[in-house]
Amino acid sequence: MSILTKGRILVTGGAGFIGSALVWELNNRGIENILITDMLGHDEKFKNLVPLRFVDYLESDRFMEQLTDAPHLFDDITCIFHLGANSATTEKNCRHLIENNYEYTKRLASWAIAHDRRFVYASSAATYGDGAFGMNDMDTSVLSKLRPLNMYGYSKHLFDLNALRHGFLDKIVGLKYFNVFGPNEHHKGDMRSVVHKAHSQIVTSGKVQLFKSYHPDYKDGGQMRDFLYVKDAVRMTLHLAEQENANGLFNLGSGIAHTWLDLVHPIFESLGMSLNIEYIEMPDYLKPKYQYYTKAEIHKLRNSGFTLAVTPLADAVKDYVGNYLTTGKYLGD
Repeated sequence: MSILTKGRILVTGGAGFIGSALVWELNNRGIENILITDMLGHDEKFKNLVPLRFVDYLESDRFMEQLTDAPHLFDDITCIFHLGANSATTEKNCRHLIENNYEYTKRLASWAIAHDRRFVYASSAATYGDGAFGMNDMDTSVLSKLRPLNMYGYSKHLFDLNALRHGFLDKIVGLKYFNVFGPNEHHKGDMRSVVHKAHSQIVTSGKVQLFKSYHPDYKDGGQMRDFLYVKDAVRMTLHLAEQENANGLFNLGSGIAHTWLDLVHPIFESLGMSLNIEYIEMPDYLKPKYQYYTKAEIHKLRNSGFTLAVTPLADAVKDYVGNYLTTGKYLGD
């Protein structure tokens, strides 16, 4: 029997981008025994939940209070997907990030390990910083050498280090998501993917703006990223949850580096429009932190038994634009 059908599943951040996509994929598999926690706030993130099926919802702080005061309420939880976090790479409130991304994760992981629950959490590719020490998920000895470029990445890195130093990283699953894009990210503001932002620009103005390159090895529009469609990301996530011997850190990406040009071409094609790009100056504060190349090494994921093909980038973009951005639909509609 799969861990996903043995008891109730907890998805923190379940109203968010990847979290709601994970619930959508669970629903596709006939699984509805799901407890969702999140902090809905003042945006329209709640709309991600409307088409989904689950048994209960709790605000994140209320959940942690109950976990502390009445833990028996969660005895039936067998698998935890901890995807809730402040994911803003521009967030300057370090205290908030430590409390929300680091301390909360420590408390939840401690409970999961003490009660022998499967614990799958979102780390981040942002922990790799500028990639000077590689982006290898197979060698934990390099963790202490990594230098994240922003406080968000550092808050994730702190937990990875904590789990390693306290000897439980090999008992849990940490996911280093690369550049994930797709349906249900509308609420993310400036943290939306380039696909979402570009679609809005193109529909409004007939063109897309991309940052100029300030690196001699990369032409304008030639900066490279490992882009991963959210539908692939959640299938990878569920696969690892079900493999009891798959533990530690895992890169989740396509394993292919694509340029920004590769990404925006199919957006124009989906809209039946001619390519029109304006290259703009990058803000000074971003220049020292900007990554010109990322590519996920996914050998560890493949070695765990994940054999599904990753959706080709152009196909993924066209599915996203044609079936969601143009129609205004959410996953599950």
